[in-house]
Amino acid sequence: MAGATLTAVSDLHVSYPDNRAVVERIKPRSPDDWLLVAGDVAERPADVEWALTLLRQRFAEVIWSPGNHELWTLRDDPVQLRGEARYRHLVALCRRIGVHTPEDPYPVWEGEGGPVTVAPLFVGYDYTFLTPGTTTKAESMRVAHETGVVCTDEYLLHPDPYGSREIWCERRVAYTERRLAECDPDIPTVLVNHYPLVREPTRILRYQQFAQWCGTERTSDWHLRFRAAVVVYGHLHIPRTTWHDGVRFEEVSLGYPREWRRRGAVPDPVRPVLVP
Repeated sequence: MAGATLTAVSDLHVSYPDNRAVVERIKPRSPDDWLLVAGDVAERPADVEWALTLLRQRFAEVIWSPGNHELWTLRDDPVQLRGEARYRHLVALCRRIGVHTPEDPYPVWEGEGGPVTVAPLFVGYDYTFLTPGTTTKAESMRVAHETGVVCTDEYLLHPDPYGSREIWCERRVAYTERRLAECDPDIPTVLVNHYPLVREPTRILRYQQFAQWCGTERTSDWHLRFRAAVVVYGHLHIPRTTWHDGVRFEEVSLGYPREWRRRGAVPDPVRPVLVP
């Protein structure tokens, strides 16, 4: 795998024609490159399948973690599955086209910067990233509704069969902790999650009310406990590099056309993950 690179992208949102055109131009620099996709490919499984199939044809391996948009159930979507059933449908879709998911054995990258265990995660959020100045979910949500900053998840992302998104998150955190604890302790990890694993990256958000839909305090030490060389995430639509406790965090989102156009030319959203 000489010359191969571990790369990442997120928030492709291919329901937008301009984003779809960007995805059509994505190509690896080497036929041995791997691509990590940290969620929000699209809302409809048909669009998710189109994008991941195209990328899988071009990259040696593609590894996917779900975002919140994949878990939305839109009224006009032929696939009306909700919650856990929708997630399992997407996992089956990925397996059919040869894409790794959070339910599969974690692959080990042996190329440049390796070896590292690549762990795609799905842990969700539980409203513990409270709006500043609030102390409970109820108060934080009240402020969000009063100011009109409410994530669409509240209407389209259903936690079935769990009683709440918090319970679903709790179950996913427990399951994922067990799996990460089983990884080879002598090999660093690359943790791939749609949401940042720590609260700090959300401090840059213009509307701090939105942070409560951006992760969970339950994962705040995972980058240390599970020996992360890099943490890859998206969701915020603010691509940048930050450091937390000496660990590099990479936000790798493309975002909506109105966002990436402000940054200049048509982007190449794929970014290298491991720095030699």
